[in-house]
Amino acid sequence: MRRTRGRTTTEPTRPTDRPAPRRRGLRTLTALVAAGTALVLAAGTAGAAGAHGPGKGPGPNPGKGKGPSVTRFHVPPPNPGALTQIKDLVRAGKLRDADLIRRMITTPQAVWLTGQEGHDVRADARRTVTDAKRQKAMPVLSLYNVPGRDCAQYSAGGASDTAEYIEWIDDVAKGIGPHPAIVILEPDSLALMPNDCGQDDEEETLTAARFTEIRYAVDVLAAKPKVNVYLDAGHSDWHRVDSIVSRLIEADVASARGYYLNPSNYQTDESLARYGNLISGCLAYAAEGGDPADCPNQWWDPQEALDWLDEHVTTDRAEWTPYVTDTSRNGRGPWTAPEDAAYPDPQTWCNPPDRGLGQRPTTNTGDPLIDAHLWIKIPGESDGECLRGTDGPQDPERGVVAPRAGQWFPQQALELARLAQPALR
Repeated sequence: MRRTRGRTTTEPTRPTDRPAPRRRGLRTLTALVAAGTALVLAAGTAGAAGAHGPGKGPGPNPGKGKGPSVTRFHVPPPNPGALTQIKDLVRAGKLRDADLIRRMITTPQAVWLTGQEGHDVRADARRTVTDAKRQKAMPVLSLYNVPGRDCAQYSAGGASDTAEYIEWIDDVAKGIGPHPAIVILEPDSLALMPNDCGQDDEEETLTAARFTEIRYAVDVLAAKPKVNVYLDAGHSDWHRVDSIVSRLIEADVASARGYYLNPSNYQTDESLARYGNLISGCLAYAAEGGDPADCPNQWWDPQEALDWLDEHVTTDRAEWTPYVTDTSRNGRGPWTAPEDAAYPDPQTWCNPPDRGLGQRPTTNTGDPLIDAHLWIKIPGESDGECLRGTDGPQDPERGVVAPRAGQWFPQQALELARLAQPALR
């Protein structure tokens, strides 16, 4: 029974899971969709508190300058696919999931400049730094247009040659103008060189050109007093320390602010901190005249590696080369394919299942070597089709046809948001 206006009636109550009348439901649904979309768009233009704490002090070498002095990072407009997903979730009554996606895309993250056909990179860069200025925030620009990028894999493309790339970098610099920015220079450019994937000749012409291209970009962009440039150093489960240090030196990391780790990958904060400490220590050792081949690598006993650095590196740790990390998707760490997987190449980096968002962008890292934790990869955007050595078209691990690299992947986006560590709030 239920009570109505003080009287008791035997009229049965409406079941709690029964939908409200259609007209009222549609009005409510429309209002929720409109409100949610407005919040997302407002966040993309008004900014969000993404980082706290002072910037780092002077770098270890002339030309490094000061690290980014940041109180908040820029929130760019979201991928349109994210807004579509939010609307679909609201229409399905999954308001909690819709709010998780909203929170994810209103977290500060990088803007990728890729040399995409039909885009004016000078205008794109100018639009981003101007939008960041309105937000009173620091923009993070990920430049991704080096010739032969990604070794012709899922994110293949880039400028046609060195001359075209130099012109493109000049346009990026003009677009940034006098504004502050963090530049993530060419993910995978040093960790995945042309000679790493059999795409070079015997003289390693393309690999030599790659170093020329990166050095030019460093020279042009690091010359801007308000721009902090970071070079690619892969991640902790890839190159040995001495291998990546030699590449950083040849790419002129000494003229940049530092380097970055874990772009678009899933390695844990702990493994990245250990790897970064070894890289920076080895760079200091090399600057003192040592051979990087002597340096301890990430597979040494941790204490033995620290003891080696203490014994062989005289430069104060406060003067070592700093770095930033990509924590956009490393909340649950890397994925391991099942032992009985029925595909030849696990491609553990490609849309792995059941991963979570990592630490939110911040300069409060607790480690003087780490300038910031950033969201370099845009969480929710696909890594590629992920065929894992099969003929496709489905990703054999997920059982679906995955979107192309850079397109919105609703299934993975929701996993990342639901499994975030720390949780989205």
